[in-house]
Amino acid sequence: MTRTLHFNAFLMSTGHHESSWRLPESDARSGTDIKHYQRLAQIAERGTFDSIFFADSPQLMANVALRPSGNLEPLQILTAVSTVTERIGLIATATTSYNEPFNLARAFASLDHISGGRAGWNIVTTAGLEAAQNFNLDELPKHDVRYARAAEFVDVAQKLWDSWDDDAISADKESGVWGHNDRVRTVDHRGEFFSVRGPLNVPRPIQGYPLLVQAGSSEDGKDLAARHAEAVFTAQQTIDDARAFYADLKARAAAVGRNPDHIKILPGIVPVIGSTEAEARALELELDRLIVPEYALVQLAKTLKVDPTALHLDEQLPEQLLPEDAIEEAKSRYTLIVELARRERLTVRELIGRLGGGRGHHTFTGTPLQVADAIEEWFLGGAADGFNIMPPALPSGLEVFVDEVVPILRARGLFRTEYTGSTLREHYGLPRPVNQFGLVTV
Repeated sequence: MTRTLHFNAFLMSTGHHESSWRLPESDARSGTDIKHYQRLAQIAERGTFDSIFFADSPQLMANVALRPSGNLEPLQILTAVSTVTERIGLIATATTSYNEPFNLARAFASLDHISGGRAGWNIVTTAGLEAAQNFNLDELPKHDVRYARAAEFVDVAQKLWDSWDDDAISADKESGVWGHNDRVRTVDHRGEFFSVRGPLNVPRPIQGYPLLVQAGSSEDGKDLAARHAEAVFTAQQTIDDARAFYADLKARAAAVGRNPDHIKILPGIVPVIGSTEAEARALELELDRLIVPEYALVQLAKTLKVDPTALHLDEQLPEQLLPEDAIEEAKSRYTLIVELARRERLTVRELIGRLGGGRGHHTFTGTPLQVADAIEEWFLGGAADGFNIMPPALPSGLEVFVDEVVPILRARGLFRTEYTGSTLREHYGLPRPVNQFGLVTV
């Protein structure tokens, strides 16, 4: 079978560029407009994308004075989106740090049934002291503790999804038997972080499990992904870095007994597209011109764990920064940003411009043909199984990608022309998980 690309649309209100809300055509209030997200999902489905995806964090992430802030809860967005779409996968971020396995297992099982088997879970271990302080904590749990909790959390969720046999429900009106008690079992989990009796109060998901996604690129994050993830959202700036990450994660998956083909690696790309190079560059410059440097500088300082007064817009980063092993929050993003700044000898102003479009994800500016060429190079060059498409402005950036880049890739035989399956797992070419308790599966 010919290997083809996988595309996920990463959707963020007005777009991924932090100044996209200031464009004349943008609706600066779209972040709480469900019809906006429904329209975006329909555009992505028209482009036969595998899935759409919403990030999330249980804290207010932005300065309300300077950019759109406050986001709807992803599972609720995707439930509404499921009613106006038919095939596209629906991936929500949900943290293992500040939830309980039973609640999330139930929520994702519900979305999978509501959508006809299209649910996916982006598993995150939330960094940020502000989030911890919203959940009765005075300090951020240590990085290794967050990942140990996440591993057990996923294990419990899988047990809960498997607590129902696929044929537990007979709904036999003649006999009066609706279901079979011997095919619904407790899980009786007792571990370091959780004690859960079960069973789940929702039947086994249509997909067995929702598609499991992971986005961390730290060592702990890669270990978690190797054991559990079926799609990985990642950020690399160069094809060589992407190749190294791709090879490393595939090898880790094989080392724990998994088929490396069953873990799809999707780097993020922010495509700034114009009908000519000059038009694309003009859009990039306009977006960068609208950045508020003072706000961006504070955000950068927060990521780098330095005082904002230590950063000067027209100078390079200070020589003395915290070593990576001293960082407890978002280790992989910290490393990516510092390496980018050092490698290209960027001033703080230039670095802010590079980060404004995708917070460290690869930004590519050019024509539809050039964007397609770049995607093909990474895909055929051992750097990606597909891409996390992050339009700088929405809906325009998604529309131009679907209408002008996707046809080029289809003509080259690199991307589907129509959906051939109905579930998210089928889109990604992944098997339906076998019930771990040895129950009958269909």
